[in-house]
Amino acid sequence: MKRHLTTFAKAVAASMTVFCGGVDGGAASAQEIKIDSTEVRIVSFDPIGSDATCSLGEEPTFLVGDDEGTDELWFSRVLGVVRLSDGSVAVADDVSSEVRIFDAAGNHLRSMGRRGEGPGEFDHLWFMWRVPGDTLWVGDYRPWRYHLYAPTGKHVRTVTMDPLYENRARGGGVLENGISINVRLETAMRRDFKTPDAWHVEAHGSDGNLLGTLMTLPGRTFGRVGGETSNFYGSPMFDASSSIDVVGRTIVIANGRDPEVKVLDEELRLRLIVRWDDPGREVTSGHIRSTREAARRRATEAGRSPLERGYLNSERPAAGFFPAVSSVKAGVDGTVWVWRYPHPGVPARSRVMAFGPDGDFLCYLSTRKDNYRIWEYGADYVLGVHTTDLGVEHVAMYDLIRPADPPR
Repeated sequence: MKRHLTTFAKAVAASMTVFCGGVDGGAASAQEIKIDSTEVRIVSFDPIGSDATCSLGEEPTFLVGDDEGTDELWFSRVLGVVRLSDGSVAVADDVSSEVRIFDAAGNHLRSMGRRGEGPGEFDHLWFMWRVPGDTLWVGDYRPWRYHLYAPTGKHVRTVTMDPLYENRARGGGVLENGISINVRLETAMRRDFKTPDAWHVEAHGSDGNLLGTLMTLPGRTFGRVGGETSNFYGSPMFDASSSIDVVGRTIVIANGRDPEVKVLDEELRLRLIVRWDDPGREVTSGHIRSTREAARRRATEAGRSPLERGYLNSERPAAGFFPAVSSVKAGVDGTVWVWRYPHPGVPARSRVMAFGPDGDFLCYLSTRKDNYRIWEYGADYVLGVHTTDLGVEHVAMYDLIRPADPPR
């Protein structure tokens, strides 16, 4: 079911090839960081060969956000959730521009931050990370920067990217050692459905100064849908894009196109490449037809969104192959969680695959929770957000139940 290889840098040179062209204009990327790959481990996996399943507990072990009568227990839009070392939970809320701390029983303890231009105030709060000591790094833009808070609620300092990021990072996060990984978008000048945007994955020191570029990955491609007079630009149907996540000592990177995840450590060394078999990815006319029919069922003529109109437009092209990965997440314990791209009209087993810190396959994840988005994967829990049919968001934590015996 799986084959393990340990190799040296020359043997993985082909695996380290990244997107490096196809973009006209824009700022030049920073000097490339030479990634040490001398001890990389490559693990290949056949997902058909295992039925190991992880699941979530029936009832939440932590729940907040369902009390309309209390401002602190009501969220406009959750943009970050992390669990602290004492079991309390920090929640970053959009409209209030607050980070709220709740104890393990769901009682509100304190809030920090607000909208404004002063120290520790947010122009546009965006995501949150925890480092040792429970210091919170909370993203803010424009420009892209981090406000650091102690768990007591005190604003510690602000870290701004140098050179400046005008807009938010497109992925990444903050490592335990204070190095932040930020993704800078360089927009392709040619909107021809062929030339992808470039995602420059850059490392910054704890002071915000640029250390260099880890790699450059392909983003989405765009083009005009509906002829020369149309103002709607969209991507081809089933277009792939890269995904980058950072938690603790782990950086996980997927280009979306290949069934592969690269894992780097806090020293920016490539230590692991996980690959899996992914047959049947060719896009057919039936896939295109079923996707457009689904969009048509969701929309009325008077209420179609630009995205739905794009799906229904016969001039919108489609990719030749489905992406392999929708997104990738790093677990608090060094695990790697891969969300595979869904094929329309094709029932499949769980989209989510979990791999251990050494690359061994752990399980498929069966969530069985409607409208539940997981923000944090722990060793024995998941923490995320439920969205009700009315759009109300609840922060909930569930036990993560792993197989009693690891798959062999």
